[in-house]
Amino acid sequence: MKKGFYRFLGLALVVLSLNSCVSNKEMTYLQGADQQYASPQTILKNYGLIIQPDDELAISLNTTNKELTDQFNNNTLIGGGATGNYTSNTNTTSGVSYFYVQKDGTITFPVFGKIKAAGLTVEQLSKELENRIREGYIKDAIVTTRIMSFKVTILGDVKNPGTQSYTGQRLTLLEALGRAGDLNSSAIRKEILVVREEDGKRVTYTVDLTNPESVFDSPAYYLQQNDLVYVESNKSVKVKGSTSYTYLTVSGTLVGMVASIASLIIALTR
Repeated sequence: MKKGFYRFLGLALVVLSLNSCVSNKEMTYLQGADQQYASPQTILKNYGLIIQPDDELAISLNTTNKELTDQFNNNTLIGGGATGNYTSNTNTTSGVSYFYVQKDGTITFPVFGKIKAAGLTVEQLSKELENRIREGYIKDAIVTTRIMSFKVTILGDVKNPGTQSYTGQRLTLLEALGRAGDLNSSAIRKEILVVREEDGKRVTYTVDLTNPESVFDSPAYYLQQNDLVYVESNKSVKVKGSTSYTYLTVSGTLVGMVASIASLIIALTR
């Protein structure tokens, strides 16, 4: 009787130990990153935001001679100087107007009219406008473009799902998940889904948060505006409420209780 009890106890402890190991392996982020990145590695600066239709752009024009900017000034230019009457193709938020990217991917810019913006990075658009202005208008023009509609949506098994608005121009997948309060313990960390629109097509990426290469080398590591991040739940949550789920939950609880009581008995009888 006593031997049978100890065998049962040993088996229960082994099962609990194995479950704990599997759980840690499934839960730990960036496993092996400390060895893999022991030597410093160059960070690729490939996080330039790609302009998309429906984006709102803040474009500023600066020069040493502010009077030369009068021909380009209008209430869509941030820091451009005097306010003009050129307001078409813009959207106003909190009293500030931005250039609005139309469905055809263009913006209407003072003097030049329609300019293709979608598909370019903010740096490329700034350079394009800067070159045009320098050719016959302002020799030392400096143009800066920012996307003011940078937002991503986090859904699924995270603590705070929803849409996040971001004022910067660089947002990583890990940062976005952190802003969502991190994943719940029931979330699958090896299959984070990122849905993105590229060149008029919908593409998907899958990221394994436990694998540093999968995270840092993924095209989805740096998020783009309007990205959708979905975190799936594990099977225990999917069957929650079912008879089998209740049975497994109760069984797991009982095994844990028996193991605890048995450990106490052994300690007292020694």
